[in-house]
Amino acid sequence: MQGVLKNFSFDEKVKIFSYDYLRCCVYISNLEQVRHLSIGSYSQKHILNRLVFYDLVNTENFDREGKVTFNFLTKSIKKFTPVILDEARRLNMPVPDDNFDTFEFPGVTTNDLLDYDIDDEDKDLQKKNIVKIASEFLSIVRNFDHLGFYEPYDLKKILEIVPDKINEVEIRRFEMLVHNLQSAFDTYVIHGGYRFGNRKLKDLRGCFSVVFHLLQMIGRLLHFYERHLHEAGYKNIYKKVQEQLLLLVDSEVLLDRTINYGFYYVCHFLRTGKDLAGEILNENIERSSISVGVPVKLGFHSRPSLMVAKIVRYYGGQVELCVGEDRFDASSVLDIQWAGGKIQKENITEVKFEGDVRALKDIKILTSVNYGEDTMGKGIPLPKELGYLK
Repeated sequence: MQGVLKNFSFDEKVKIFSYDYLRCCVYISNLEQVRHLSIGSYSQKHILNRLVFYDLVNTENFDREGKVTFNFLTKSIKKFTPVILDEARRLNMPVPDDNFDTFEFPGVTTNDLLDYDIDDEDKDLQKKNIVKIASEFLSIVRNFDHLGFYEPYDLKKILEIVPDKINEVEIRRFEMLVHNLQSAFDTYVIHGGYRFGNRKLKDLRGCFSVVFHLLQMIGRLLHFYERHLHEAGYKNIYKKVQEQLLLLVDSEVLLDRTINYGFYYVCHFLRTGKDLAGEILNENIERSSISVGVPVKLGFHSRPSLMVAKIVRYYGGQVELCVGEDRFDASSVLDIQWAGGKIQKENITEVKFEGDVRALKDIKILTSVNYGEDTMGKGIPLPKELGYLK
């Protein structure tokens, strides 16, 4: 068969490979509404189908905005089909006479629930993986902070950030990180369904699952915008296509749905999941304590306090700096400096850190180089284990 196809011309191969595509276009052109017919709209439809199982709170606005977005996408797809079919006829490509039947596209969702037969209760062997995944989620949230926003933007502001700050490449990078997180979670933490098992863990999965599918949709819509609607200095032939597409798809509405719905709710659900991930992390971390000396000569001024706080934030688990009977949040530079005042006043030379053993291990390494500075307060090179402190 492969040898036969090699003898076909390019035009003949196009006619063969486009047959089912054009058949879909014929089907779409006869429908009032279209479902699951592009990657972006499929992702959005998946969110609408699964929303009840994500166990998210206060989702009324999210659900409503999601339906508005899905309707815009499906109506846009429907506008394309007659244009595609006309172009096929102009190129003398055979437009299929037979059509798909609606019965070939059954609904995806069902009210049926399979019998629950998976032991999904918390086990000690899960703790290591739970800690790792919760920490990675918090890391994603931190890395996403520079892109985040808290209220819808007008078109002028959207055009300032797309594609310079928010673009397909950046969004796909985060999509892959969240996808990997979800895969690891399903493999190593929870294997069961919706109804039973650790509720907090399932709620956390709901947070990053909805974020993952939103990022899928955003990435595809940004691809369409950047490739086909955005003015990027294309040659004349591309500009003609761009002008035609702008007549079919409202670029302003596309950007509004991409940013003020998709991106806005990615930020929202990451913030929601952040608190939950922190709770889960602190319930599962291994805890210990270490006694260490205070920074020689200058005590806990800006640099040592910042170094310790960065270590604690990097791992995400709770760590406290204990000075006598007083306890201070070791993720807070200000709290550590408050402790530093007490240490200096009472001439204390040794303190205790209690909490996440991962952070304690690195704090111990930091103290071995006087918290990263010499006795004059100048920075010194850090051990390679602390390479993330920059």
